[in-house]
Amino acid sequence: MTPTDPLPFQPLEGVRILSLALNLPGPAALMRCRQMGAACFKLEPPSGDPMQQYNPAAYRQLHEHIELLTADLKTEAGQQQLHRELAQADVLITSFRPSALVKLGLTWQALHRHHPQLSQIAIVGAPGERGEEAGHDLTYLAKNDLVTGLDLPATLYADMGGSLMASEAVLQAVMHQRRQGEGVYLEIALSSAAGYLALPRAWGLTQPGAAIGGGHAGYRVYPCRDGRVALAALEPHFGLRLCAAAGIEAASQQAMFEPATHEAVAAFLLTRTRRELDALAVGKDIPLCTMGD
Repeated sequence: MTPTDPLPFQPLEGVRILSLALNLPGPAALMRCRQMGAACFKLEPPSGDPMQQYNPAAYRQLHEHIELLTADLKTEAGQQQLHRELAQADVLITSFRPSALVKLGLTWQALHRHHPQLSQIAIVGAPGERGEEAGHDLTYLAKNDLVTGLDLPATLYADMGGSLMASEAVLQAVMHQRRQGEGVYLEIALSSAAGYLALPRAWGLTQPGAAIGGGHAGYRVYPCRDGRVALAALEPHFGLRLCAAAGIEAASQQAMFEPATHEAVAAFLLTRTRRELDALAVGKDIPLCTMGD
Protein backbone atom coordinates (compact mmCIF):
# COMPACT_ATOMS: atom_id res chain seq x y z
CA MET A 1 0.00 0.00 0.00
CA THR A 2 1.29 3.45 -0.93
CA PRO A 3 0.59 6.62 1.12
CA THR A 4 -2.16 7.57 -1.36
CA ASP A 5 -3.96 4.22 -1.68
CA PRO A 6 -7.50 3.77 -0.27
CA LEU A 7 -7.51 2.53 3.31
CA PRO A 8 -8.94 -0.93 4.10
CA PHE A 9 -11.46 0.64 6.50
CA GLN A 10 -13.69 3.30 4.94
CA PRO A 11 -15.17 5.38 7.81
CA LEU A 12 -16.18 8.24 5.48
CA GLU A 13 -18.08 6.12 2.98
CA GLY A 14 -21.28 7.98 2.07
CA VAL A 15 -19.89 11.37 3.19
CA ARG A 16 -19.71 14.12 0.57
CA ILE A 17 -16.92 16.70 0.97
CA LEU A 18 -16.48 19.95 -0.94
CA SER A 19 -13.13 21.74 -0.75
CA LEU A 20 -12.22 25.28 -1.75
CA ALA A 21 -8.68 24.91 -0.38
CA LEU A 22 -5.70 25.40 -2.71
CA ASN A 23 -1.97 24.59 -2.57
CA LEU A 24 -1.00 21.78 -0.17
CA PRO A 25 -2.74 21.39 3.23
CA GLY A 26 -6.32 21.40 1.95
CA PRO A 27 -5.75 19.10 -1.05
CA ALA A 28 -3.68 16.74 1.14
CA ALA A 29 -6.55 16.62 3.66
CA LEU A 30 -9.02 15.97 0.83
CA MET A 31 -6.79 13.18 -0.51
CA ARG A 32 -6.77 11.60 2.95
CA CYS A 33 -10.57 11.84 3.17
CA ARG A 34 -10.87 10.21 -0.24
CA GLN A 35 -8.67 7.37 1.06
CA MET A 36 -11.19 6.96 3.90
CA GLY A 37 -14.03 6.54 1.42
CA ALA A 38 -15.51 10.04 1.11
CA ALA A 39 -16.89 11.35 -2.16
CA CYS A 40 -14.64 14.37 -2.71
CA PHE A 41 -15.22 17.46 -4.83
CA LYS A 42 -13.03 20.52 -5.24
CA LEU A 43 -14.16 23.88 -6.55
CA GLU A 44 -11.24 25.81 -8.07
CA PRO A 45 -11.09 29.39 -9.37
CA PRO A 46 -10.80 29.92 -13.15
CA SER A 47 -7.03 30.40 -12.72
CA GLY A 48 -6.77 26.94 -11.15
CA ASP A 49 -4.70 25.76 -8.22
CA PRO A 50 -1.18 27.28 -8.17
CA MET A 51 0.28 23.83 -7.45
CA GLN A 52 -0.85 22.69 -10.89
CA GLN A 53 1.70 25.15 -12.30
CA TYR A 54 4.66 24.72 -9.96
CA ASN A 55 4.40 20.93 -9.42
CA PRO A 56 2.04 19.17 -11.85
CA ALA A 57 3.05 15.69 -10.61
CA ALA A 58 2.13 16.50 -7.02
CA TYR A 59 -1.12 18.10 -8.16
CA ARG A 60 -2.09 14.98 -10.14
CA GLN A 61 -1.44 12.65 -7.22
CA LEU A 62 -3.26 14.86 -4.73
CA HIS A 63 -6.33 15.07 -6.96
CA GLU A 64 -6.61 11.48 -8.12
CA HIS A 65 -10.29 10.44 -7.94
CA ILE A 66 -11.28 13.98 -6.85
CA GLU A 67 -14.00 15.57 -9.00
CA LEU A 68 -12.79 19.03 -10.03
CA LEU A 69 -15.19 21.92 -10.61
CA THR A 70 -14.55 25.54 -11.60
CA ALA A 71 -16.28 28.71 -10.46
CA ASP A 72 -15.48 32.36 -9.88
CA LEU A 73 -16.79 32.94 -6.36
CA LYS A 74 -16.58 36.70 -6.86
CA THR A 75 -19.46 36.53 -9.34
CA GLU A 76 -23.16 35.86 -8.83
CA ALA A 77 -23.03 32.80 -11.08
CA GLY A 78 -20.09 31.43 -9.11
CA GLN A 79 -21.88 31.97 -5.80
CA GLN A 80 -24.97 30.19 -7.10
CA GLN A 81 -22.88 27.23 -8.23
CA LEU A 82 -21.12 27.14 -4.86
CA HIS A 83 -24.36 27.04 -2.90
CA ARG A 84 -25.78 24.32 -5.12
CA GLU A 85 -22.76 22.23 -4.16
CA LEU A 86 -23.00 23.19 -0.48
CA ALA A 87 -26.63 22.08 -0.39
CA GLN A 88 -25.45 18.55 -1.25
CA ALA A 89 -22.30 18.50 0.89
CA ASP A 90 -21.73 17.21 4.40
CA VAL A 91 -18.41 18.98 4.96
CA LEU A 92 -16.76 22.09 3.50
CA ILE A 93 -12.97 22.56 3.68
CA THR A 94 -11.61 26.10 3.34
CA SER A 95 -8.14 27.62 3.62
CA PHE A 96 -8.83 31.34 3.25
CA ARG A 97 -7.90 34.04 5.73
CA PRO A 98 -10.88 35.10 7.87
CA SER A 99 -11.19 38.42 5.99
CA ALA A 100 -11.45 36.56 2.67
CA LEU A 101 -14.21 34.34 4.05
CA VAL A 102 -16.12 37.48 5.02
CA LYS A 103 -15.79 38.91 1.50
CA LEU A 104 -16.98 35.65 -0.05
CA GLY A 105 -19.94 35.34 2.33
CA LEU A 106 -18.49 32.15 3.80
CA THR A 107 -18.41 32.97 7.50
CA TRP A 108 -19.63 30.15 9.70
CA GLN A 109 -22.67 32.18 10.74
CA ALA A 110 -23.77 32.61 7.11
CA LEU A 111 -23.01 29.03 6.17
CA HIS A 112 -24.82 27.56 9.16
CA ARG A 113 -27.86 29.73 8.51
CA HIS A 114 -28.20 28.63 4.89
CA HIS A 115 -26.91 25.05 5.24
CA PRO A 116 -27.50 23.81 8.80
CA GLN A 117 -26.52 20.26 7.84
CA LEU A 118 -23.06 21.40 6.74
CA SER A 119 -19.83 21.32 8.76
CA GLN A 120 -16.89 23.59 7.99
CA ILE A 121 -13.23 22.72 8.50
CA ALA A 122 -11.34 26.00 8.26
CA ILE A 123 -7.58 25.62 7.71
CA VAL A 124 -5.79 28.81 8.81
CA GLY A 125 -2.20 29.82 9.40
CA ALA A 126 -2.51 30.83 13.05
CA PRO A 127 -5.45 30.35 15.42
CA GLY A 128 -8.19 32.75 16.44
CA GLU A 129 -7.43 36.46 16.22
CA ARG A 130 -4.02 35.72 14.67
CA GLY A 131 -5.67 34.26 11.58
CA GLU A 132 -4.72 37.27 9.42
CA GLU A 133 -0.98 36.95 10.15
CA ALA A 134 1.25 36.20 7.19
CA GLY A 135 3.08 32.91 7.53
CA HIS A 136 4.13 29.71 5.84
CA ASP A 137 5.31 26.22 6.71
CA LEU A 138 8.87 27.44 7.27
CA THR A 139 7.92 30.25 9.64
CA TYR A 140 5.62 27.98 11.68
CA LEU A 141 8.45 25.47 12.06
CA ALA A 142 10.94 28.18 12.96
CA LYS A 143 8.68 29.55 15.69
CA ASN A 144 8.60 26.08 17.22
CA ASP A 145 12.39 25.51 17.16
CA LEU A 146 12.16 23.01 14.29
CA VAL A 147 14.57 24.81 11.95
CA THR A 148 18.20 24.18 12.88
CA GLY A 149 21.16 25.70 11.07
CA LEU A 150 20.69 27.15 7.59
CA ASP A 151 19.29 24.05 5.85
CA LEU A 152 15.63 23.94 4.90
CA PRO A 153 13.54 21.19 6.56
CA ALA A 154 13.37 18.00 4.54
CA THR A 155 9.60 18.22 4.04
CA LEU A 156 6.64 20.52 4.72
CA TYR A 157 5.93 19.30 8.23
CA ALA A 158 3.39 21.95 9.26
CA ASP A 159 1.41 21.66 6.02
CA MET A 160 1.27 17.87 6.09
CA GLY A 161 0.70 17.73 9.84
CA GLY A 162 -2.09 20.26 9.40
CA SER A 163 -3.62 18.17 6.61
CA LEU A 164 -3.79 15.16 8.93
CA MET A 165 -5.39 17.30 11.64
CA ALA A 166 -7.91 18.57 9.08
CA SER A 167 -8.84 15.04 7.99
CA GLU A 168 -9.16 14.12 11.67
CA ALA A 169 -11.45 17.14 12.08
CA VAL A 170 -13.62 15.83 9.23
CA LEU A 171 -14.09 12.60 11.19
CA GLN A 172 -14.97 14.62 14.30
CA ALA A 173 -17.47 16.70 12.34
CA VAL A 174 -19.17 13.65 10.86
CA MET A 175 -19.49 12.08 14.32
CA HIS A 176 -21.01 15.34 15.61
CA GLN A 177 -23.47 15.51 12.71
CA ARG A 178 -24.63 11.96 13.30
CA ARG A 179 -25.16 12.59 17.01
CA GLN A 180 -26.55 16.14 16.94
CA GLY A 181 -28.15 16.32 13.50
CA GLU A 182 -26.41 19.56 12.50
CA GLY A 183 -23.05 20.81 11.30
CA VAL A 184 -20.14 22.13 13.35
CA TYR A 185 -17.28 24.58 12.75
CA LEU A 186 -13.72 23.38 13.44
CA GLU A 187 -10.56 25.43 12.91
CA ILE A 188 -7.18 23.87 12.12
CA ALA A 189 -4.15 26.15 12.47
CA LEU A 190 -0.95 25.14 10.69
CA SER A 191 1.08 26.88 13.41
CA SER A 192 -0.64 24.64 15.97
CA ALA A 193 0.19 21.59 13.85
CA ALA A 194 3.84 22.65 13.94
CA GLY A 195 3.58 23.08 17.70
CA TYR A 196 2.19 19.58 18.07
CA LEU A 197 5.01 18.10 15.98
CA ALA A 198 7.48 20.09 18.09
CA LEU A 199 6.32 18.64 21.42
CA PRO A 200 9.16 16.06 21.62
CA ARG A 201 11.64 18.92 21.21
CA ALA A 202 9.81 21.05 23.80
CA TRP A 203 9.93 18.11 26.19
CA GLY A 204 13.69 17.87 25.66
CA LEU A 205 13.62 14.50 23.93
CA THR A 206 15.37 15.71 20.78
CA GLN A 207 17.45 18.56 22.18
CA PRO A 208 21.22 18.26 21.49
CA GLY A 209 22.77 15.80 23.90
CA ALA A 210 19.49 14.08 24.80
CA ALA A 211 19.09 10.37 24.14
CA ILE A 212 17.47 10.93 20.73
CA GLY A 213 19.23 14.23 20.15
CA GLY A 214 22.64 12.69 19.52
CA GLY A 215 23.62 11.85 23.10
CA HIS A 216 23.09 8.09 22.72
CA ALA A 217 25.71 6.41 20.54
CA GLY A 218 23.11 4.04 19.11
CA TYR A 219 20.80 6.81 17.87
CA ARG A 220 22.67 8.96 15.39
CA VAL A 221 23.51 9.39 11.73
CA TYR A 222 27.05 8.22 10.94
CA PRO A 223 29.17 8.04 7.81
CA CYS A 224 29.88 4.56 6.52
CA ARG A 225 32.33 3.39 3.88
CA ASP A 226 30.16 4.29 0.89
CA GLY A 227 27.45 6.53 2.30
CA ARG A 228 25.60 7.15 5.55
CA VAL A 229 23.71 5.10 8.09
CA ALA A 230 20.77 6.17 10.25
CA LEU A 231 21.26 4.06 13.35
CA ALA A 232 18.37 3.69 15.81
CA ALA A 233 19.64 1.11 18.32
CA LEU A 234 18.15 3.02 21.24
CA GLU A 235 16.64 0.31 23.46
CA PRO A 236 19.13 -1.66 25.62
CA HIS A 237 18.72 -4.93 23.70
CA PHE A 238 19.40 -3.18 20.38
CA GLY A 239 22.40 -1.37 21.88
CA LEU A 240 23.85 -4.64 23.16
CA ARG A 241 23.47 -6.28 19.74
CA LEU A 242 25.17 -3.31 18.10
CA CYS A 243 28.06 -3.37 20.54
CA ALA A 244 28.46 -7.14 20.20
CA ALA A 245 28.59 -6.85 16.40
CA ALA A 246 31.14 -4.04 16.63
CA GLY A 247 33.22 -5.73 19.31
CA ILE A 248 32.56 -2.94 21.80
CA GLU A 249 32.30 -3.58 25.51
CA ALA A 250 29.26 -1.63 26.67
CA ALA A 251 27.61 -3.50 29.49
CA SER A 252 25.29 -0.70 30.57
CA GLN A 253 22.92 1.76 28.97
CA GLN A 254 24.92 4.61 30.48
CA ALA A 255 27.98 3.48 28.53
CA MET A 256 26.11 4.36 25.31
CA PHE A 257 26.38 8.03 26.31
CA GLU A 258 30.16 8.00 26.79
CA PRO A 259 32.42 9.63 24.16
CA ALA A 260 34.50 6.47 23.85
CA THR A 261 31.42 4.48 22.77
CA HIS A 262 30.51 7.12 20.21
CA GLU A 263 34.02 6.95 18.79
CA ALA A 264 34.03 3.15 18.69
CA VAL A 265 30.65 2.94 16.95
CA ALA A 266 31.72 5.59 14.43
CA ALA A 267 34.98 3.76 13.71
CA PHE A 268 33.16 0.45 13.20
CA LEU A 269 30.56 1.88 10.84
CA LEU A 270 33.15 3.74 8.80
CA THR A 271 34.77 0.42 7.83
CA ARG A 272 31.50 -1.14 6.60
CA THR A 273 29.72 -0.74 3.28
CA ARG A 274 26.02 -0.12 2.99
CA ARG A 275 25.50 -3.68 1.78
CA GLU A 276 27.34 -5.07 4.79
CA LEU A 277 25.34 -2.91 7.17
CA ASP A 278 22.04 -3.85 5.53
CA ALA A 279 22.97 -7.52 6.03
CA LEU A 280 23.94 -6.80 9.63
CA ALA A 281 20.58 -5.17 10.28
CA VAL A 282 18.73 -8.27 9.06
CA GLY A 283 21.06 -10.83 10.59
CA LYS A 284 21.35 -9.25 14.04
CA ASP A 285 17.92 -7.52 14.19
CA ILE A 286 19.36 -4.00 14.55
CA PRO A 287 17.26 -1.01 13.42
CA LEU A 288 19.25 0.95 10.87
CA CYS A 289 18.83 2.39 7.40
CA THR A 290 21.68 3.03 5.00
CA MET A 291 21.63 6.04 2.67
CA GLY A 292 23.68 7.51 -0.14
CA ASP A 293 25.95 10.50 0.44
